[in-house]
Amino acid sequence: MGRTLAVVGGGVIGSMIAWQAARKGWDTTIYERDPAESASWVAGGMLGCMGEARPGEDTALDLARASARRWPDLLTALADPTIVVATDTVLVAADTADAHELATRADYLLSRGLAMKPLRGRDIRSVSPGLGSSVRGGYLAPGEGAVDNRALLRALRTAATQVGVTTRTRHVTDLDDLDADQVVVAAGVGAGRLWPPAAIRAEKGEILRLRRPPTAPPPPDNVIRARWRGRLVYLVPRADGVVVGATQYEVGVETDPEPRAGGVADLLTDAIEVMPGLAEYRVSEVGGGMRPVTPDALPLIGRLDERTVLAAGHGRNGIMLAPITAELVVDHLDDTVDPRWSATLDPRRFT
Repeated sequence: MGRTLAVVGGGVIGSMIAWQAARKGWDTTIYERDPAESASWVAGGMLGCMGEARPGEDTALDLARASARRWPDLLTALADPTIVVATDTVLVAADTADAHELATRADYLLSRGLAMKPLRGRDIRSVSPGLGSSVRGGYLAPGEGAVDNRALLRALRTAATQVGVTTRTRHVTDLDDLDADQVVVAAGVGAGRLWPPAAIRAEKGEILRLRRPPTAPPPPDNVIRARWRGRLVYLVPRADGVVVGATQYEVGVETDPEPRAGGVADLLTDAIEVMPGLAEYRVSEVGGGMRPVTPDALPLIGRLDERTVLAAGHGRNGIMLAPITAELVVDHLDDTVDPRWSATLDPRRFT
């Protein structure tokens, strides 16, 4: 009889873990609640190393870069041309303070061996013609693209099914109820319910999906990430329009993700200032999600006991970090984990 594995959580991270484990011979079952409740369902899908980098967070950047190197092979294996929606990112700012923040980030990245290309005046509009007049400059992050989160989820589920993964709709409240040799907890902010010591806080955010009517300007070819009068807003192209995100405010614990009117208003205002043509688009969906964040901005990946592995706390970068997370979790299951990451990402490091 083969080794059995239960994966609690059916978002991108849980699905990728299940797929990769099954490819290594594990008889795998995913246990999930409503798929539309996962943070993956309302994600922008950005694959951000440079866009998410923060001075001083060297380890987080190293982890993101390690995961970025795994994305090309993963996309080749999934073989779905609808997944990738952009291959580059343009970072822009609204005023002097915002521009200074971007410049500080660019200097930090350069010190870490990553270079963003400065864009000024007409250069930035040659890259992104639809940007508004308030945008006077920014940076190009080449090779830093985005995926359609829902297309990715569908492709992962198809690939997982093809290698024997079973999916069950079930709200797991006690890991002891699962009949499996090994258990992986990849339940996002819900991981704290299943392992209370988890140092995970919930960060709420709204996200919009705008549909382009035939008469409106086309969506951007690149991801647009703006620091706009102290707020963050991003525009991510889709086949039928644009995803606009994302507000962020901590709520401490798992709670109602229903969108707030003020957050939605801020997103629309900022998005239309960044790219005025979006005023003609239609609002097709308003969503809210709960991101799991940790005190040091690094996920919790590792063993809790001889039977249980935790993979949670990825914050805003869950989709980006999914490949390296799946690889590390499967290594833990097979007792071949890379010592470089085992202590750094240890789920017990705060307990």
